[in-house]
Amino acid sequence: MSRSAHSALAPKSCSLLVAWVLLIGTPGVSLADPDHWVIDEDHFSVTFMVSHAGFAQQFGMFLEAEGAFYYDEQADELHSGEVTIRSDSVFTDHEERDGHVRNEDFLHVDAYPEMHFRATEYDAAGGVLRGEFTLLGTTREIELDVSINRIDESPFDSGGLFSDPPRVLGASLRGTIHRSEYGMTYALEDELVGDEVQIMLEFEAHRQD
Repeated sequence: MSRSAHSALAPKSCSLLVAWVLLIGTPGVSLADPDHWVIDEDHFSVTFMVSHAGFAQQFGMFLEAEGAFYYDEQADELHSGEVTIRSDSVFTDHEERDGHVRNEDFLHVDAYPEMHFRATEYDAAGGVLRGEFTLLGTTREIELDVSINRIDESPFDSGGLFSDPPRVLGASLRGTIHRSEYGMTYALEDELVGDEVQIMLEFEAHRQD
């Protein structure tokens, strides 16, 4: 190869090398694939709170839910995530009320057996998760405040002979929806049951190695 050819290629080669060094040395830039995390169903609480005629807040929870997400721990980047909640698993510690919440006045579980959340954007600096929430066949954008409480090896599982303890991520999420936006309008007149529903999620997720 002639000297002129070497001279023509050298600037391009140097530029590519510099770009590569800058890329791997820039904080927040991750070249690795994000890890797959699965929420531990034994440590997953999905609860809600709604006003009962203005006298008090009625608490409830859903006993069956599952979820998973792809998250890069080093870059603090969420690439995708989904949660599915079984509507008929609602529990308010009152059998008659639970039956009413399951019928067509509220969750209409025969027609809509599941609720679903799909993450679309995670603002790590602001601690906000945005996504699409589907209830009663209607999908709307919602925001959840997120606190990642701890990421560490599990203190309860030492692993096996040839494996390390599982890595666990624990998080708390809070948000609010208006049920009328999903077509759930029963008892809104005179505000016998509030329109605003506060949502609270607590979970521990295991990294899949």
